[in-house]
Amino acid sequence: MGPVLAVGVCREARAWSLQGGPRPMGPGRAGPMRSSVAAPDCCGGLGNLDFRKADLCVMTRLLGYVDPSEPHFVAAVLTIAFNPLFWNVVARWEHKTRKLSGAFGSPHLACCTLGGAILLLNVLRSHCFTQAMLSQPRMQSLDNPLAYRMGLALLGVGGMFVLSSFLALGFTGTFLALGRGPGSSWREPGARGGCAGDYFGILKETRVTTFPFSVLDNPMYWGSTANYLGWAIMHASPAGLLLTTVVALTYTVAILYEEPFTAEIYRQKASQAHKRS
Repeated sequence: MGPVLAVGVCREARAWSLQGGPRPMGPGRAGPMRSSVAAPDCCGGLGNLDFRKADLCVMTRLLGYVDPSEPHFVAAVLTIAFNPLFWNVVARWEHKTRKLSGAFGSPHLACCTLGGAILLLNVLRSHCFTQAMLSQPRMQSLDNPLAYRMGLALLGVGGMFVLSSFLALGFTGTFLALGRGPGSSWREPGARGGCAGDYFGILKETRVTTFPFSVLDNPMYWGSTANYLGWAIMHASPAGLLLTTVVALTYTVAILYEEPFTAEIYRQKASQAHKRS
């Protein structure tokens, strides 16, 4: 967010707070209108702009539209947090025990089954995300054709990255991708990143360098984040913007958690290959 927009939001939020206006709670209602009463500049003017304060003002304004205890919002946060936890726990358990591969009689079949479960969980997450937006107020400043088109463009870009990643990697190479995110391009021994196949013993030797991996790390993760951001802007939803932040933070933590483990898988594979040679 640029400095001018941040200062404007700060002033609006401060004026509304000084007037003691109630938080908008009804779904679909527009948020507080800008007050005509002059209010102190919370950021100290452009000459002394503190970006940390500006960001806090923006966050305060967004929180003024959102009821975090609303059941749909809580469900959306839980599904966002649960999905990477689920696939990391199950994948590491499979890598250690090979129980799923044994139960399904094939690592490829087990990998596809787990990928299907992840896909269904992602559908549930998107449904909860949408219901959370619909149950919370809309932001008037985002409820305009320009913002809608911007959200639509983000949705298109995110969809392009997600779809192109899937086409480049295939089904087993897409879900549970680690290190650099779902659909990681790395497939070299000792390199960072991986996929569901890594945990099922389905390892590859070559690196995917075609689009979108030629322009972006973690294209599946960040494409998905762009989808949620665009969807939130199209609905003029402060709740959606906050949930998108949760999505981005969750993916960031997942990458930091997954990357060392996947690197260790390829290190072990390289070590075994060296011993055989």
